[in-house]
Amino acid sequence: MIVPDTKNWTWVLERPCPDCGYDAEATAYAAIPELSLASAARLGAALERAEARARPDESTWSVLEYGAHVRDVCRIFDTRLALILAGDGVEPPRFENWDQDATAVEDRYGEQDPALVAAELSRAADTVAAAFGAVPPDRLALRGARSDGSLFTVTSLARYFLHDLVHHVHDVRG
Repeated sequence: MIVPDTKNWTWVLERPCPDCGYDAEATAYAAIPELSLASAARLGAALERAEARARPDESTWSVLEYGAHVRDVCRIFDTRLALILAGDGVEPPRFENWDQDATAVEDRYGEQDPALVAAELSRAADTVAAAFGAVPPDRLALRGARSDGSLFTVTSLARYFLHDLVHHVHDVRG
């Protein structure tokens, strides 16, 4: 059984991730689009594996489930970035809560078509990478707030987003 992830991962903005090695502080904002696309491409390639649907054990998602999750992460962060950029710059817009574990169950990630997920992931990554790449430097300090009150600037949101992709590439390596 997959145990829901209830950790607050915002700590990755302050120190490197011991699992995947991602270092948000060392990641230049300008590199986010390219690194996002590279991570999405690696996940897309992993979705071509014959065993992409198989869970390595009962408590770990399959490559397919990780791919579907990352596709949705790209979509969610594209929406969150758009909310920040559409805001007034004074009051940080609040992001709608997203229960990634409930989504995985409700959307039956493990039953989706790996080829379709790979194509959707590629499109979603292209969209969010372009969106982050198009933000003018004078707008990088605009803020948004997660439902738990965690505040993000455009820059920290991008770095936080990229960790998710890099971390899940680490999860499916093999």
